[in-house]
Amino acid sequence: MKFAILLLASWPAFGQTAVKPEDELARVQSEPNPERRARVALDHADDALKQAHEAYAKGDDSATSAHLEAVEQLVELADSSLKQTGKNPSRSPKHFKAAELRTRDLLRRLEGFREQMSVADRPQVDRVMAAVQKIHDALLESIMGKKK
Repeated sequence: MKFAILLLASWPAFGQTAVKPEDELARVQSEPNPERRARVALDHADDALKQAHEAYAKGDDSATSAHLEAVEQLVELADSSLKQTGKNPSRSPKHFKAAELRTRDLLRRLEGFREQMSVADRPQVDRVMAAVQKIHDALLESIMGKKK
């Protein structure tokens, strides 16, 4: 029982404050495998969106903006990491399709977050949604494009 309590107390979600978005981005960029880097970047983008939602609920506009910016940067990092693999997405679609599905889910969650926001606060989410949509569309086009 004592071990379980110690384990829970040392777990980041219970014992520590949220990590700064810049630190998350730097940690993800240090991953040497580009396919894994893309997956981890999208995982962190999900977490950053959750943190943005929590910050908005608390009324912290600067933290909300920082986390939304992190979402955009992490999705861009995932896209550039997949491009660095040098693989043809239509011939080896595994990681590209996973990223396309994750960005689609992220877009859906961003839309829900946007609907919960005040009309005055929506432009910051609209900018992030436009960037994620552009990457999502490019991923989908590359997967569905001609096989070379």
